[in-house]
Amino acid sequence: VDNALDACEEAGILPEVVVKVEAVANGETPPPPTQASRFRITVSDNGPGIVRQQIPKIFAKLLYGSKFHRLRMSRGQQGIGISAAGMYGQMTTGKSVQITSRIGPKAPALYFEVQIDTKKNEPRILEEKRIDWESQRGTQVTIEVEGRYQKGRASVDEYIEQTIIANPHVKLTYFTPEGETKEHPRTYHELPPSPREIKPHPYGIELGTLLKMLQDTKSHWLSGFLSSEFCRVSSALAEDICKTAALAPRTHPRDIQGATAEQLYKAIQSTKIMAPPTNCLSPIGEKAILAGLYRQIKGDFYTAVSRPPAVYRGNPFVIEAGLAYGRGPEQAAESQEKKKIPLAEGEQQDNDSELARVIRYANRVPLLHQQSACSIYKSVLETTWRTYGVSQSKGALPAGPMVIFVHMASVWVPFTSESKEAIADYDEICKEVTLALRECGRRLGTFLHRREKAKSEYRRRNIFELYIEEVVDACNRLKGGKLPTQKLKEQLQKIAMTRTGGEKTDEALGKSDEGPEGLPHSIIVTPEGIEGEVPVPIVEPPNEAGPPKETHEGEEKAAKRTRPKGRAARQETDRSKHARPTRRVKPTPRHKTDPAKPESASQKRATRKKT
Repeated sequence: VDNALDACEEAGILPEVVVKVEAVANGETPPPPTQASRFRITVSDNGPGIVRQQIPKIFAKLLYGSKFHRLRMSRGQQGIGISAAGMYGQMTTGKSVQITSRIGPKAPALYFEVQIDTKKNEPRILEEKRIDWESQRGTQVTIEVEGRYQKGRASVDEYIEQTIIANPHVKLTYFTPEGETKEHPRTYHELPPSPREIKPHPYGIELGTLLKMLQDTKSHWLSGFLSSEFCRVSSALAEDICKTAALAPRTHPRDIQGATAEQLYKAIQSTKIMAPPTNCLSPIGEKAILAGLYRQIKGDFYTAVSRPPAVYRGNPFVIEAGLAYGRGPEQAAESQEKKKIPLAEGEQQDNDSELARVIRYANRVPLLHQQSACSIYKSVLETTWRTYGVSQSKGALPAGPMVIFVHMASVWVPFTSESKEAIADYDEICKEVTLALRECGRRLGTFLHRREKAKSEYRRRNIFELYIEEVVDACNRLKGGKLPTQKLKEQLQKIAMTRTGGEKTDEALGKSDEGPEGLPHSIIVTPEGIEGEVPVPIVEPPNEAGPPKETHEGEEKAAKRTRPKGRAARQETDRSKHARPTRRVKPTPRHKTDPAKPESASQKRATRKKT
């Protein structure tokens, strides 16, 4: 799946991926998925396809890839993933990897069956032929493996769901082993910006890497080597580095070895060099994060933050965080019904029994394992969530219906091991994660405070409205039945609404059409609909009954949508309330004089005085 997404994005194609997992048995009826031990996995995409010469090496040779030495953000990097999966299937079931690929509508579809020679690390082609394939372009891979199918945490189902959250521009169809079809439609119709490849930064290399680069360079002089092989190193800066290292700029790079190379390495680290460029990164973005969270996770409040690019050890990176809070209007209504059930003596209603869920990503790929060893998880624990109105025990995750999303985009993600399951502790990374989580927490705290205050004011308003009828009847009796009761009732209701927060209370409780004020890149879900400054693309099923008829009600709704919302609407209302009424100024008539005679001095003084 990761390779399919990388290939589609590099080719500028909106990805469409199909994943099928089915239980198999040797000549027998397949057992239920929970009891099966062998599965056939098929993944197909609509990418650019693979040329014939590269198919065997890509799927049956370890450490074969085009991304290993490339400083550019991508999901795959080492050239191990798909070939290792094929080798695992070969070792456990003896079955070969089946590949079908086509590079275009006019090109033939190629079918391969390959295995890996574990002694020589070379591919063995068992079958190669041309076939008829319905897809105009793309690749399909089938691997048969031994394993156990499970649901819940760290499962295939969770991996696909989390992939959809971080990649809302993907249309993914998942056929489960139980025969269920899960359609994940595309909710964001824009490809992420294509990252560019950059040269290594001097701060991001080790001494051994520097020695290898000195031997492999085509430059004839040391100054030319520094300015051509590294980014952010000009000719003047290269001469300064040579001067600090006490080396001549015209020294041949291959002559620098041993102590001299270590001296050059220390000079590079001690020289002040500009941070590397960040166009090699492709962050998800706040809008796409909100679209993914809203699509996959039910909640009442969503927010997302993208931090500015930062640098660790010469490698640029971007931290993005998102947060979903609540259970959604439907589950909230169900919980209200449950609360009506009387509790036993001494029993209390517990709303915060569940802990928050943390979902971690590195270059848009979900990290499902080794959560406690990851710096992202540690940063979540170290954040003081009690400050933002969320209960939290010491050294534990915050309690409540909350999902915390954290993504790290970098050209070189510092994983703790080769399995790429957890991100290592770096002060720069932990700092950026903490700042992003705090910003999300501040927005959540604002939302919770407003909602709690609005609930209190709404309860006060209900109490006031309970007595309005009695007050109106009493006043009517005092006036002998001559009082306009309806007018008085409306005036008292208006006073009650003004005294209990007015439109702000209705807005916080979802009784208004206005969006959340002061909460950028956030969504609030209420029973009346969605509010927020960021529009969320919602995929609606086609209407089979035809287009709706035009009615006055539809025109009124369209007019409401065009009205200003949020802060702009309130500012417009305030301006209309406090604006001075326009006053007509009558022109002062001049004295009637004979046009032939000029005005006298006394007439001029009188005219000026009146004016």
